[in-house]
Amino acid sequence: MLIPNISPIPSGLLAYGMSGKLFHAPFLAQHPGFELRSVVERSQQRMAADYPDITSYASIEALLADPTLELVVVNTPNDTHHDLARQALLAGKHVLVEKPVATSVAQWQELCDLARQQGRRLFAYQNRRWDTDFSAVRRVVESGQLGQLIEVHFRFDRYRPVLHTKVFKEDGRPGSGLVYDLGPHLLDQVISLFGRPLAVEKTIGSYRAGSQVPDFFNFHLRYPAGLNVWLTSSLLVADPGPAFILHGTQGSYRKERTDPQEAQLLAGMKPLDPAYGREQPGEEGRLTVAEPSGTLATTLDTAAPASYMGLFEAVYQAIRHGQPYPIKEEELTWQLEIIGE
Repeated sequence: MLIPNISPIPSGLLAYGMSGKLFHAPFLAQHPGFELRSVVERSQQRMAADYPDITSYASIEALLADPTLELVVVNTPNDTHHDLARQALLAGKHVLVEKPVATSVAQWQELCDLARQQGRRLFAYQNRRWDTDFSAVRRVVESGQLGQLIEVHFRFDRYRPVLHTKVFKEDGRPGSGLVYDLGPHLLDQVISLFGRPLAVEKTIGSYRAGSQVPDFFNFHLRYPAGLNVWLTSSLLVADPGPAFILHGTQGSYRKERTDPQEAQLLAGMKPLDPAYGREQPGEEGRLTVAEPSGTLATTLDTAAPASYMGLFEAVYQAIRHGQPYPIKEEELTWQLEIIGE
């Protein structure tokens, strides 16, 4: 974490629902490089109960008119991301936009071009690169202990057979459905590890009663050297298995979905709490590798603590010091190409 004697970035949220309350406000408030200053609340003014010094605006236009505001977080429904990010860029703000960054490649490219024209930075909020469990997977992959990777499976499952009460998630508008909800998380993790796939095969289905949007998907991504990656997500899995399974020529690795951050934030834990981002005992991954003798040895692999604060630190470094942002423009383009095919 950086030294507090810096010039913080005045920042505002476009909403204070679950995303704003859990995934943005706590980090902007605790990172010394940001000043959480304002929010848009059209009906109920709830954020002041958590952040008494906040300024609540009744409209997005009013928030964007604040000339002192430097960073705007677009954390509104998926189909509004493109238009609101565009408005914020035209208002001269840096923008951190929730996933999906847009609902088409053309929309995303328009935003990237506009950010360059305006001399502003455009950031994708892909927080699950900083999940505790995925950070352990990344470490194992990069260690080379599994040899040449052959087969990789990532899953993100839930059991939610009843349609969501938020209509915009279920009515079939652009950006609705599981592909645009959990697809960006899984695709970003895989692209951050292996890059752009050579080919993609997709299976998508709707199985909940009355569903108008996909609630199941499987993506088969083919990579060089024979690597096959399968990404799967479903809203009808009552007994989830491992979230990550990797097989290579020298061993295998499996890990449950154990990242604690969302649950900790829901419970009111702050990102700078020493316990934040730490897995519990018994949640270790299983690493099985071939020893020189040819025998297989299995050990429990403990994940190091992780935090979404790493994303906000990257945003700060990009704005104040011009550092490259780890989630690259072309990676988001590849993601949207796969989702939209």
